[in-house]
Amino acid sequence: MSTGKKYLVVIAGPTGVGKTALAIQLAKYFNTEIISTDSRQFYKETSIGTAKPSQEELNVVTHHFINTLSIHQNYSVGDFEKDVIKLLHELFAKHNIVFLVGGSGLYIDAVLYGVDEFIEVSEATRHFVKENYSQKGISWLQEEVKTKDPVYFSNVDQNNPQRLMRALEVCNESGKPYSSFLKNNTSEREFETIKLLINQPREILYEKINKRVDKMVADGLEAEAQSLYPFKHLNALNTVGYKEWFMHFSGEITREAAIDLIKQKTRNYAKRQLTWFNNQDNYEEFGPDDFEKLKAYLEIILQHS
Repeated sequence: MSTGKKYLVVIAGPTGVGKTALAIQLAKYFNTEIISTDSRQFYKETSIGTAKPSQEELNVVTHHFINTLSIHQNYSVGDFEKDVIKLLHELFAKHNIVFLVGGSGLYIDAVLYGVDEFIEVSEATRHFVKENYSQKGISWLQEEVKTKDPVYFSNVDQNNPQRLMRALEVCNESGKPYSSFLKNNTSEREFETIKLLINQPREILYEKINKRVDKMVADGLEAEAQSLYPFKHLNALNTVGYKEWFMHFSGEITREAAIDLIKQKTRNYAKRQLTWFNNQDNYEEFGPDDFEKLKAYLEIILQHS
């Protein structure tokens, strides 16, 4: 039985920076396990386009929440939070330290702080909001949310259509302001959190992203996307690396344009991830090659616990 303080070590950072390799090194050294927060890697059918760890890497350290779902299953961030907290209770019976790895700030925060409880939104309501946004643009979304929930509208990124659509869906479904469902305090956790941000100069990161996309293409990304094309309407496939191929398959863009767009959209995604984490508190920044520094940093914390 493991005793003492329990530490959940978050290894966060932009896509392509090298979180996976570093986390595996650290988890192997500390003889523990990894929980993935990359929601794109949950699905068995998406491998190349989501840059999952290789089978060799998965064999080195036990990973959780990789290849656990089908793209045909619905799985929310609330489901993820409940499942991870249950798993952590089991893992902390064996380990004093567990690694939480990924680039999704939403899923990381769900584990660290809990998620807000919202009512279920019907497909009809989702369709209504999505169709109106498609036809009328973001100005319609902004006006609707401003009218139905001025409190939330004053705090949200008003140019983020996903957040505005989510708020409007809940407003329309419930007849109440979206902000009335938000928690005023975070969930209590039975572990300490160590938050690490893995980063490197932007020009190096962007070059790594471009090369990784080229490798994905060489490894068969186009064929993988082609096999998933019949299911392009599924939410699990509404993501960079697949949407662009679907545009190519439907004749909207050329093959070369699809590859260039994947690179561009992935770089944009990395930039948004960095903005998210840079706006969070208590992240200590390290480089993807700082294994020795991180090992020493974590050992000091564990020794004084």
